[in-house]
Amino acid sequence: MADLSIVFAGIKAPNPFWLASAPPTDKAYNVIRAFEAGWGGVVWKTLGEDPAAVNVSSRYSAHYGANREVMGINNIELITDRSLEINLREITQVKKDWPDRALIVSLMVPCVEESWKNILPLVEATGADGIELNFGCPHGMPERGMGAAVGQVPEYVEQVTRWCKTYCSLPVIVKLTPNITDIRMAARAAHRGGADAVSLINTINSITSVDLERMVAHPMVGSRSTHGGYCGSAVKPIALNMVAEIARDPQTHGLPICGIGGIGNWRDAAEFIALGCGAVQVCTAAMLHGFRIVDAMKDGLSRWMDSQGYASLQEFSGRAVSNTTDWKYLDMNYQVIARIDQDACIGCGRCHIACEDTSHQAIASLKQTDGTHKYQVIDEECVGCNLCQITCPVQDCIEMVPQENGKPFMDWLHDPRNPYREAS
Repeated sequence: MADLSIVFAGIKAPNPFWLASAPPTDKAYNVIRAFEAGWGGVVWKTLGEDPAAVNVSSRYSAHYGANREVMGINNIELITDRSLEINLREITQVKKDWPDRALIVSLMVPCVEESWKNILPLVEATGADGIELNFGCPHGMPERGMGAAVGQVPEYVEQVTRWCKTYCSLPVIVKLTPNITDIRMAARAAHRGGADAVSLINTINSITSVDLERMVAHPMVGSRSTHGGYCGSAVKPIALNMVAEIARDPQTHGLPICGIGGIGNWRDAAEFIALGCGAVQVCTAAMLHGFRIVDAMKDGLSRWMDSQGYASLQEFSGRAVSNTTDWKYLDMNYQVIARIDQDACIGCGRCHIACEDTSHQAIASLKQTDGTHKYQVIDEECVGCNLCQITCPVQDCIEMVPQENGKPFMDWLHDPRNPYREAS
């Protein structure tokens, strides 16, 4: 059976599945139950200076898909609303009782050296395995000069990271905000400051919906609302891209990455690991389905690794990075054409409608003698865009088939249609 154990930024854990800093990790009761369920580690909900933060009610709203499936959650909750003393006492006891699990403490204090100098020894004394700097919270805290207000300024990221490395001997993980133009700038700054790793993404600025009767966005606090942090399966594509940007950036080469954002099953986790992550954090899926989901995550990942011949996570971590590149380096001569499996086709016509109305008019609707329709690809019109395959409700009914055209590899830099092409 595959070995799921990891050593991430010097921190050991029995598996790569960690609970992210959030409501599921805000107290000893939750964390103990998570460890009993089998999670490899937790990032304790963000600690700050006393007096503790004060939250509002309500705090959550959601973006729904079909059948009220929650695609994403928006939250306006702040960092811990419990005292620093209570949190530190509980962290100390939990780590003592669960020495084999990774216990990381998330921190957010003012961007003042003295504040970091004061809190870091207190956290280190708990026996925690590392700290995570919360530079990503997009609501409530930025107005106080913390959270994303730090994460959006590379100079601040570098400065605070360096303070932490100066006053603390624990591994320092910098949690990055996605609410930024180029995620690489913040990652590079963290690297320059001496970060042992980065984690990403934190939540995305969002408003999920508006009550059109009351004319107030959700979640409502009386008769008003505000933007919050968006998380859940809908943010996964954004998170994967940002992880890949850092993993393939020469300036952050080798910097350990902890993946966060829409991870709800073993396959999601494997995709983050393939793009360079050494560990992953989960929040929304646990909030929706409970702590026991980790069983299926561990079992599924282990079985898939066995089927692929991977004995450890390290054997496939980052293997997709070298195949991720800029658009200009893609093969302009590569071509695929859609093929419809007529035996699997249910005749719904969605592929035809999508292609006819919004794409390249490359799927013919052929009326049959019995009044039904047969859908057939017009090869010479098909550009291989994949839209028909995406809209088809039957898995594997439409296949994108590579075409042999006898043309050699040619990227856009050397394409004669590019007026700025490079000489061969």
